[in-house]
Formats: sequence, structure tokens, C-alpha cells
Amino acid sequence: MQGQSNDSRNKLRTTAILSLVALLAAAAVTMTCGGEPVAYESPKYQVIGSVREVEIREYEPYLVAETAVDGDLETAGNRGFRILAKYIFGDNQGKRKIAMTTPVSQERARGTKIAMTAPVTQEKTGDKYVLQFMMPSEYSRAQLPQPNDSRITIREIPGRSFAAVRYSGTWSKRNYEKHLGQLLDTLSAEGYAPVGDPIWARYDPPFMPWFLRRNEILTEFRIAGSEG
Repeated sequence: MQGQSNDSRNKLRTTAILSLVALLAAAAVTMTCGGEPVAYESPKYQVIGSVREVEIREYEPYLVAETAVDGDLETAGNRGFRILAKYIFGDNQGKRKIAMTTPVSQERARGTKIAMTAPVTQEKTGDKYVLQFMMPSEYSRAQLPQPNDSRITIREIPGRSFAAVRYSGTWSKRNYEKHLGQLLDTLSAEGYAPVGDPIWARYDPPFMPWFLRRNEILTEFRIAGSEG
């Protein structure tokens, strides 16, 4: 009887935990302004084909703020994110007030506040990882405020084609490598070879439950055996 009682308590505890997770997930998904889900701007692209789970995309040019950091895949991602987040949250040379909307409020800003966009991308270059935040399309390069942090660079990413695989789950190295393998295996089976290092794209904030996150891995590619 004691064992059955413990089992019942454990089942109730598990049910309560799962219910709490579901509520947190619902809250994250339905963070709203007037009842509508919050949507972040993303790089514009067209899907021009697909190979099983892999999409072939044509991207338009866009501006990014980027920084190069040392560390492994996960550590570098966290460090780079913090550097870039300070820039878009006001650590720049804009220093002007920007009106807030929904709710209506006003505050004194230490710098120009820049809207959050998605995804945060990460790719390896040499011994470092480069992290990028896409800048809102309303800004030209000349309109973006100068970063106070010299580790941040503003540049334009040219239009180009990518093969992309989308997945959910944690931001762990293991999950990344699993889906990178799927992407590369699919391309190889279809007679394509990757070009350069893959790009890891994360579309959601850290508080989004792992099972609801949108993650992607992208790579440029060419026909296997061809040059360039």
C-alpha cells in the first residue's frame, strides 16, 4: 500500500510538472501585444526547391551586426550573444529617445534601441565563431548607430543560396551535430558538396521551451566534383 501511495504521489507530481511546462510553453508562444503573437523580422528568402527534409533557399541581402569570439560551440554562442545584445539594447552612439508602443510608455534611453530580429546566426571562422544579429530592414547602413564596443562590426551579407535543415530542441552541440550530419548526408546523396563552414541559426529567445524552438543549419553548396 505504501508503494502504491508513493507511485500515486509521483504520478501527481509528474502531471503537475508537465502541466507547468505546458503553461510556460503557452505563455512563451502567446506573449502578445493586443492578443497577437510577437513576431520578429527575419532575413527574406524564397524556397526554390527541396530535397527530402532539406530546403534550397535564395536569400536577399541584409545587414548584420557581428562579433567574433573564442570558445567552443556553446560557450562562444553565449558570449557573442551578450556582446551583440548590449548593442541592440542601447550600448551605441545613437543616444536618442525612441517612443514605445503597446503599451504606451516612455523612458530615457542610454542609446538608440534597435528592434530584435531573428535568427541569431553562428559560424566558425579560423579558431573563432562569428555571431550575427540581423538588423531591421528599415535601417540603411548609414542609419545604424555606431557600436560603442569595438568588437562589433556592421556589414552587409550579400544575397546567396543555401541548403537548410530545420529542427527543434536544445542548443546543445550534440543536437547540432546530429542535424548537421543529416544535412550533409542528404546533400551528398543528391550529388552536392557543402561550401565553407555551416551556419547555425537560432530563432527563439532562451526562455522559449526547448521543444518549441526553431533552429536551423545552413550551408552553401555546389555540384560535387565541380570547382567554385
